Amino acid sequence: MTSTAPPATSDTLVASEVFGPTIQGEGPSAGRRASFVRLGGCNLACSWCDTPYTWDGSRFDLRAELARRPVQDIVDRALVGDPGLVVISGGEPLLHQHQPAWTELLRKLARSAEIEIETNGTVAPAGATLHYEPFALRYNVSPKLRHSGDPEERRIRPEVLERFSESARVSWKFVCATPADVDEAAELVARYELVGPVWISPEGTTIEAVLMNTKILVDRVLEHGFNLGTRLHVLVWGNERGR
Repeated sequence: MTSTAPPATSDTLVASEVFGPTIQGEGPSAGRRASFVRLGGCNLACSWCDTPYTWDGSRFDLRAELARRPVQDIVDRALVGDPGLVVISGGEPLLHQHQPAWTELLRKLARSAEIEIETNGTVAPAGATLHYEPFALRYNVSPKLRHSGDPEERRIRPEVLERFSESARVSWKFVCATPADVDEAAELVARYELVGPVWISPEGTTIEAVLMNTKILVDRVLEHGFNLGTRLHVLVWGNERGR
């Protein structure tokens, strides 16, 4: 069972966890000191998802995993240690963007940190997310490939991808396990004329899987002219939560 985010009151958001300082493990900011705000709910159900506890009620007790938290509490925890970068993730964080508390979260975080929003690319940015000035927002958009198990009509929304392509602050990230996955990512980039740097991230929640898939992917990534990322947090801490 996939859970979308329940409605929040004007000063709270439904969150799974807030942690840091740690490191951003993926994408163009990999290695940067960062904190994470992981919100609850998702509109997809990827078979390899590494945060299923944010949405999968068939395997997790979402009443225990998710909690309605005041925005100020989220901000105070995210800014512990002056991380410089706060990553808002999920689940799918843009499910929350029409709530007043979302705008307040961005406003308060932007006073002290840069903000990256990690999204699956199926929900178009709107409101404060789209008109982000004076928020220093960047988008890490990660469209899902066939091996996610989600139907294409759910995971690929051309009009949403076009909206993200219009932003000067977007990077694309594709989770891949095989060279064929990289080819599929390249086909999507070409078909939808995705504008912005492309990063390929190896699938895996163990050190062994990340290293193996990185070696498997590297030649094909270079052939397509993409960037190769890794999962630094997995290489350091394995699949430990809150790291």
